Amino acid sequence: MDPLGAPSQFVDVDALPSWGDSCRDELNSSDTTAEIFQEDTVRSPFLYNKDINGKVVLWKGDVALLNCTAIVNTSNESLTDKNPVSESIFMLAGPDLKEDLQKLKGCRTGEAKLTKGFNLAARFIIHTVGPKYKSRYRTAAESSLYSCYRNVLQLAKEQSMSSVGFCVINSAKRGYPLEDATHIALRTVRRFLEIHGETIEKVVFAVSDLEEATYQKLLPLYFPRSLKEENRSLPYLPADIGNAEGEPVVPERQIRISEKPGAPEDNQEEEDEGLGVDLSFIGSHAFARMEGDIDKQRKLILQGQLSEAALQKQHQRNYNRWLCQARSEDLSDIASLKALYQTGVDNCGRTVMVVVGRNIPVTLIDMDKALLYFIHVMDHIAVKEYVLVYFHTLTSEYNHLDSDFLKKLYDVVDVKYKRNLKAVYFVHPTFRSKVSTWFFTTFSVSGLKDKIHHVDSLHQLFSAISPEQIDFPPFVLEYDARENGPYYTSYPPSPDL
Repeated sequence: MDPLGAPSQFVDVDALPSWGDSCRDELNSSDTTAEIFQEDTVRSPFLYNKDINGKVVLWKGDVALLNCTAIVNTSNESLTDKNPVSESIFMLAGPDLKEDLQKLKGCRTGEAKLTKGFNLAARFIIHTVGPKYKSRYRTAAESSLYSCYRNVLQLAKEQSMSSVGFCVINSAKRGYPLEDATHIALRTVRRFLEIHGETIEKVVFAVSDLEEATYQKLLPLYFPRSLKEENRSLPYLPADIGNAEGEPVVPERQIRISEKPGAPEDNQEEEDEGLGVDLSFIGSHAFARMEGDIDKQRKLILQGQLSEAALQKQHQRNYNRWLCQARSEDLSDIASLKALYQTGVDNCGRTVMVVVGRNIPVTLIDMDKALLYFIHVMDHIAVKEYVLVYFHTLTSEYNHLDSDFLKKLYDVVDVKYKRNLKAVYFVHPTFRSKVSTWFFTTFSVSGLKDKIHHVDSLHQLFSAISPEQIDFPPFVLEYDARENGPYYTSYPPSPDL
């Protein structure tokens, strides 16, 4: 009780329900790992962990009111920022806080500094400075924001703090997209708790009304509350999930130097196996990789002298380089075309990916960036079975992907793309496109011809995918209604698919 018998405005974090307690029906599920995950199913990199979930709290309220060992204040480099979080902390902590902050002489972006809590219920305040966000410097902003969360947690560990209350560090005035920042916050905390969980008892995410929905949506990806939720969340993880500590992966900083760069080529495969660790994704140019004469390797491939295992290893290295580049490059201009997106599931429960041919201005965009965007979007989709729906509707010669690009895409992507692709529905094909597809699948690539289904009307498509499971571009519906008549939700199965 406060003076005069008034109830305390502060909130005891031990009285708040943990994230793991927020989904009792999931936690009480009797399904075992074997029942949910098949033998060859890929598990999430963020496994269901009841103990970790018990340390995490999502709470809608003012971080300054939390009664925990330390709360986090987000500020600017001079520690004088006037944002709602800082103003509330300063008001409740009292005038001594400003005096203490002057002794710190500011704080650099990504760093964390400590003061007393003064009149707060929290004993300490950890001050940090989030980055200003500009899309062209996205990688630097991601690294800085990661450093904020990591340095706060490291400071809490060093000071033996049992509980930390996080505000949302990326303040609105600094322009960081909320969802992107939330991914970094959650995965950094998750990785820290995996490694140093014994040093901290509670981590509270204090959010506002505007932020709560984003945290509710993304928390299951990094802190699944059951095996089922882990399985459901896997397809929605972003392509970049950071390294073992949650830090964003920056390809330019990764350099691979072999143990014996001058060793004969014949010993290369044996040495790689002896290392026991796949470092093949590191580096993108010959000096960084130090892997020997690339031209010689290509010559051996042409001569058929490289083993199947060596070919697969080389292909995986090549794909990983593309993936690293896709995760680090700004692809917002390609994303804005809305030419590739995930929609629902087909009648067999497989993920449906949509490609809108008319939205691909082949002559106006960088097709290498288009390939990078495809990899960025599809890398986590392709871990499970999926189907592609390609709308050829009303495309012109300026939208047609040439066979060289398609062959390059097919050669670059990982084997999982080909193994888990179960069908390609080619909607509204023309005679010319049917002929081109036949030649391409017959003479350029193998194993794809039987998966291609030419679909002349949406009625045929609906025998494989329910209309409620596809987000149609309006012009596709208009064209199909004009050519084939309006569609209905009840329809007979088509023998063609």
